Amino acid sequence: MPPHSTIVASLIGTIAIVSLMQPDWVAGRQDERGLLILCVTSRQRMKDLSHQNLTTVPLNLPNDTEYLDISHNSIQRLSGAPFSGLSWLCYLKMTHCGLQDISPSVFTHTPALKVLNISYNDLALIPDISLKQLKILDLANNLYSSYSIPASFQKLTNLDVLSLGSTVASSVNFNDFDPLANVSLHHLILGAGIGWQKYDSGALAKLKSLQTFSLFASFCGVSKMFDNVLVDLNVTRATSLRFITLFPDKCSVTGKMFNNLRTMPFVRNLTIENTWINSSFMEGFLKNVWLSHLYDLSFVNFTYNEDTPDGFQFRTINHTVNLCSITFNGVHHYQYKYPIINISLEAISNLTYLKFSRSGMNIIPCKLFSVLPSLETLDLSDNLLTNAGFWWFKCPYTSVFPKLRRLSLSKNRFSSLSFISEQTQQMKTLESLDLSFNSIYLDRACSWPAQLTELRLGNNNLGNSVFKYLSSHFESIDLSKTGITAVTQKDLSRFPKLTHLQLSFNSIQVLPADLSAPALLSLYVDQNAITSVSKEVLAGLPRLQTLKAGNNPFVCSCDSHWFVTTLNKSLLPDWPLDYTCSTPPSFEGLSLSEYKTSELSCEMWLQAAVAVPVIIIISAAMGLLFYKCDGVWYTKMLWVWIRVKRRGRKRSHLLKNLSFSYHAFISYSHQDSDWVGSQLVPSLEGARFSLCVHERDFVPGEWIIDNIINCVESSYKTLFVLSKHFVQSEWCNYELFFAQHRAMSVQQDSLVFILLEPIPTDSLPKKFLRLRSLLRQQTYLEWPKDERKQQVFWASLKSMLQMADKSRVLKDVALALSDTAPLVTDQV
Repeated sequence: MPPHSTIVASLIGTIAIVSLMQPDWVAGRQDERGLLILCVTSRQRMKDLSHQNLTTVPLNLPNDTEYLDISHNSIQRLSGAPFSGLSWLCYLKMTHCGLQDISPSVFTHTPALKVLNISYNDLALIPDISLKQLKILDLANNLYSSYSIPASFQKLTNLDVLSLGSTVASSVNFNDFDPLANVSLHHLILGAGIGWQKYDSGALAKLKSLQTFSLFASFCGVSKMFDNVLVDLNVTRATSLRFITLFPDKCSVTGKMFNNLRTMPFVRNLTIENTWINSSFMEGFLKNVWLSHLYDLSFVNFTYNEDTPDGFQFRTINHTVNLCSITFNGVHHYQYKYPIINISLEAISNLTYLKFSRSGMNIIPCKLFSVLPSLETLDLSDNLLTNAGFWWFKCPYTSVFPKLRRLSLSKNRFSSLSFISEQTQQMKTLESLDLSFNSIYLDRACSWPAQLTELRLGNNNLGNSVFKYLSSHFESIDLSKTGITAVTQKDLSRFPKLTHLQLSFNSIQVLPADLSAPALLSLYVDQNAITSVSKEVLAGLPRLQTLKAGNNPFVCSCDSHWFVTTLNKSLLPDWPLDYTCSTPPSFEGLSLSEYKTSELSCEMWLQAAVAVPVIIIISAAMGLLFYKCDGVWYTKMLWVWIRVKRRGRKRSHLLKNLSFSYHAFISYSHQDSDWVGSQLVPSLEGARFSLCVHERDFVPGEWIIDNIINCVESSYKTLFVLSKHFVQSEWCNYELFFAQHRAMSVQQDSLVFILLEPIPTDSLPKKFLRLRSLLRQQTYLEWPKDERKQQVFWASLKSMLQMADKSRVLKDVALALSDTAPLVTDQV
């Protein structure tokens, strides 16, 4: 068949009947989520009071409320009192409430309001609204009888989208839209689905800023009125037109209704939605489209009725065709038979985009697609295609898709990934493939064409091993909701050219710190189980421009401190709305942007930098205070007391069968007798201690050496009163010698030294070198001049002597000990 001849392309395969669904066309005007991002900074500032059986708006709403939804209640009147403190309110939604009246004072309290949706109510008049910040206003599906706009609307200088519609308003008058003449309105949605009885020519022509116009009205049998609408829209220079429910079911019209399209040079996009279309209308309509300046044509949720015996016939047209994009989204075939399509190759040779979805297609109509030499994007999503249905054995693959770059097979019934990879080898120019929402399984190794750089596999149950089945040439990978529980550096290292990675809606708990993807520009890990994103992760992604990590169970702790305070939030398109604390319980539900913690409490180096100087200062201050208050002396006294107690306990078994005549024998120089007689003896004997003093207790007639030995052995302790005079005394040296030998053999802690005055160690005679050694090894008591300190001195000294047991006086035992531990050696 010659290439420029008429080709009959029958849609081979079953096209199932798809039920016609009423679209939520109001919601389609704006993405609800996009509006939330426009207004809301924290989910804690969102109040959803819908379906609460309310009759009035509550008075106790938080003053920082940014989003308020009170839809599906029974509130007939809106008063200003509940809104008196809501100066931050940005989004107010109040649909399906039976609202009949709005007090003007309501909006005086809400100057920040940007989105107002009061559709699906019973308003009898379009209310006066003068909100300078208002961008989106939805008044559709109310009961006002006229589209006359209040004069206050001229103050809505930022209004971008306006929706008007009433089931009792069937006329549009010439002056209805006058207040909007100088408003920068870009999108107007008009009508409530009923037929119009009157339209004054020129009414819409006053909207000079209009870019998009959506008309929800029926024009069966009133083609002249529709022509006037098109003429006025041409004056506005609108570029995008959308007609919803244009013709009711079984309405017989011709394509001549759109003759004015040929003279509308500014219109680039046209959508026919939710309407009845006959094959006879389609022929005339497409002729006008082909002769127009349209670039994009869409049919959405339409019922096709073949009312001509030869089906759809479209012959050659001698005219440059501008149309490059056609969409068929939701096709309901009225006759339950295959449609007949007879179309000229020249008419569709310029198509670069074709979408044919929600049609029930299970076998590709290969003859039709083989005549699209310029096609770059093919969308066959939401059909019933399988591997065999798309790569059908009757299709000549050598002539199919010569320039195809993007192919969407989403929401079908494809299965084997390896089979698909092999078949795509035949598509020499294919760069992007969408296989999301299928039944893909991993069976064996895949062989992908080198030019394929983008693959979408979202919503297939694939698991962690999916990375092994992908090509190293891939630059963009979508693995959202594929059952992945972990991603490793080994996985990412397979894709050196990777720039976009989507891992949303999985069960990933941790992003490894060694993650490295030098070329990655965007990473989506939202809706996982990630509790924190470490600084090291971002260090391995130097070119990252977009990070979507919201709706994860973040732990509000120091692990998230840098993420909140340091990370450049321009990387996060969903910040702060989708970032909330999950734990600890005290912070649950708190927006991550409102989580406050100091850098000092989280940075160890900063804690050290602050703590070290503080410790040094405190230590210096305490040291100075310690020195000023004679802390050294008090510490020595305490140490003496502690050691006495410890040694007494440790050696109590050596003394349990012994008792002594005296608590202490006092060794001192005769020249220190004044201090001994006036201070030491009265203080200790006044405390009921028994003391042995040589001037008083030595036995007359015995040798002095024997008296010294007997007194040392009969005493629990030996007290040495050290002074410059002491070290000059020969007898004091003997007493020290005997007492030291006794201490070595029987009781190591029996020696107590009282330093009456400072004695320089270098002034000690050679015969007192033993004393020098003892003073270095044992703690001694210094006699203080301060009366306060003297109290501590006496307390320490007395505690040393309280261990003695005077219940038995066994001098014979002491003498027996001298036999086993002689104090006098052969050299003496």
